[in-house]
Amino acid sequence: MSATQPITILFADISGSTRLFETLGDVDARRIISSALTALVRISNGHGGRLIKTIGDEIMCTFPAAVQAAMAACDMQRCISTDPAFVADALGIRVGFHHGEALLENGDVYGDAVNVAARMAALSKREQIVTTASTLKDFTSIGGIRSRALGRARVAGKLLPIEIVDLIWQEDTSNLTSIQRAIRVEDTQQGSRLTLRHRGRAIELREDGPPFTMGRDPASGLSIETEWVSRHHATLECRRGLWLLIDRSTNGSFVRIGDEDELRVHRNELPLRRGGCISLGQTVAAGAADLLMFEIG
Repeated sequence: MSATQPITILFADISGSTRLFETLGDVDARRIISSALTALVRISNGHGGRLIKTIGDEIMCTFPAAVQAAMAACDMQRCISTDPAFVADALGIRVGFHHGEALLENGDVYGDAVNVAARMAALSKREQIVTTASTLKDFTSIGGIRSRALGRARVAGKLLPIEIVDLIWQEDTSNLTSIQRAIRVEDTQQGSRLTLRHRGRAIELREDGPPFTMGRDPASGLSIETEWVSRHHATLECRRGLWLLIDRSTNGSFVRIGDEDELRVHRNELPLRRGGCISLGQTVAAGAADLLMFEIG
């Protein structure tokens, strides 16, 4: 059953997980990250939140009201920064959230508000909580929540930059400048970029650049000479800050965003988020030799 309603979406991402895997190995690193994610979910539940999904080392939760998400976010930061086990492993988290209309369907959440919340998390630095100014507009002094303006940032799907803020969660703010690293406004106002990697080659696409073509045609931006790839297979382009994969092929394109389920795009468009992989003409598993890895930032 589907329903659209106002809701707050929060993403919390563990910073430093790559270093853990490199230094401790897969088993110990996974155990530490799992323990941290369990703590974050417990805090979310304690503030009336609901876990929607875990995406690698990131959780996505929803809350009925923005104030609940804000208080949960502050408690998440305090927990990771003070728990001896997490401090010993030098863990940190980035948190972003946004309140808006979203579509609730089969236990998941979709829509513009989700994209904005994900963008807030992407803009957040280690030990930082970033949200939109509109999310905090109806806040009172409840919970002693304080915030400061960070300027404006571009968000995929939004024609104009939006005002963003971060929450001051530290009890002691005497060293706020060194701990709470603000986002530089000039950085957030740069155009969106997509980095595409294929067989050791890295290609950077810019928001203001022309559409990037992929297919068997030697004149394509990326030429892949295999029988299951169409001559003019697909295009990557940015519209109003939102990156799209546009398929024009016979066999379709297969996309996996993060750890989400694989999607097939056939003569249609698919908005891309954060990062993942693309396989032209066959499933991701079957096309492992020619996977296109993408990252948006």
